[in-house]
This record gives sequence, structure tokens and C-alpha cells, in this order.
Amino acid sequence: MPATLRLESRHGTPRCRPGSAHPVTPSLDELAARATDLLARPGRVVLGITGPPGAGKSTLTASLLAELGPDVAHLPMDGFHLDDVQLDRLGRRDRKGAPDTFDVDGYVSALSRLHASPDQTLLAPGFERGLEQPLAAAIAIEPSARLVVTEGNYLLLPGGGWERVRPLLAEVWYVDVDDDLRLARLIARHEQFGKSPAEAREWVLRSDEANARLVAATRDAADLVVDLDRS
Repeated sequence: MPATLRLESRHGTPRCRPGSAHPVTPSLDELAARATDLLARPGRVVLGITGPPGAGKSTLTASLLAELGPDVAHLPMDGFHLDDVQLDRLGRRDRKGAPDTFDVDGYVSALSRLHASPDQTLLAPGFERGLEQPLAAAIAIEPSARLVVTEGNYLLLPGGGWERVRPLLAEVWYVDVDDDLRLARLIARHEQFGKSPAEAREWVLRSDEANARLVAATRDAADLVVDLDRS
């Protein structure tokens, strides 16, 4: 994986803030081994990957999935975005991506079903970035998947219904990255999907950064902090 991983843990060595002395630098193999170790727990295991918009959650998730092999499934939180029709009805279209623009009840229900019905295939929505819309039943999680990786912004949020997510996850890893790099990445992403440079910057600084502040406040509740340094 083309990134330097700096890790902080609530287990083993004491936690430290980014940039503090003696950071641990795990390889992707070590992260995959930690994920695999979770399988010692009974039943199905769900690993959460969280962090602010643009931090690199999807990149880390994709790398883990590739490393762990075909019997590991992926349930992205983004599939539970409310459709634009519903956002217009609720008057929230200009805040798309905020905690209350997701179907948190649907997400919690899907996570609960992973545990309650492990012998059944779970059909879950995906998310099409080009359309910026959820896609119904785009993902099938088969009974053979004992480890499921779910990634999204609000896995550790303490209110608004999101507090029901954390008890359903074996561990939550928080992905951290330099803010300047994260902002540049977000602006480029919005431009890629149709916004002008001015529109992209306005959206990031107004909407994405408001959400990022909410997510950053949950950082210390994570079991692991992984710093993706791409500079």
C-alpha cells in the first residue's frame, strides 16, 4: 500500500497523539493480522473503519479487503445515504453527507442482521459516486463471510441514533491524515464528479468540514488510530 501507516492503540502500548514520540508504524500485513485475530471471537465479526471525509477510509478498506481475501465482505455506510428525493422533502439537500442525511435505522438494522442471521445472505445498498446516489440491494453478503468490514464517517458518533452502531462492531479504527492533504483530496473529488473548482471548494469548506469536525470529536473513542501519510 503506497502509504506510511502510523498506529496508535488503546491496547498494548500507550496511546499517543499524531506527531508525539515513539509512534508505531505497522505494515498492511500487521493490520490484516489484527483484523484476522478478531475471528477468535464467536460468531460473525464486524470491523469498523471511520474518520473524517477524505481521510482515506475507502483506500484502507480496499487494501484490507485485497489482503484478507474473498471470504471477507464489505458493508459501506455510504449505501445508506438518503436519496435526493428524500433530502429535498426534508429540506436537507444542501447538507448532504451530514449525520441526519443517512438512513441510520437501516444501517443499524443491516448490522444487526449480520449478527442475528449469519446463515442468510444479506442484501444491502451500495453507493454510486458518479450519481451520488444509493443503489438498492447492490451488495450481497454471503454466510461464508465471517469477517465484515464496514466503513463510514459516523461509526463512533454518540447521538442521533448512531450510538447504536458501536456495540455491533468488534473494533473501530480511525483513519487520520494531514488536513491540507485531506481538503485537497476532497476538492479534487468534487471536481471529478461535476462541480466547478469554486463550487467544490465552497462545498468542502461549508459542508464537508462541518461533518469532519463532528467526526474528529470521536477520535479518542477508537480502538486504533491509523495515520495515512501520503506526503
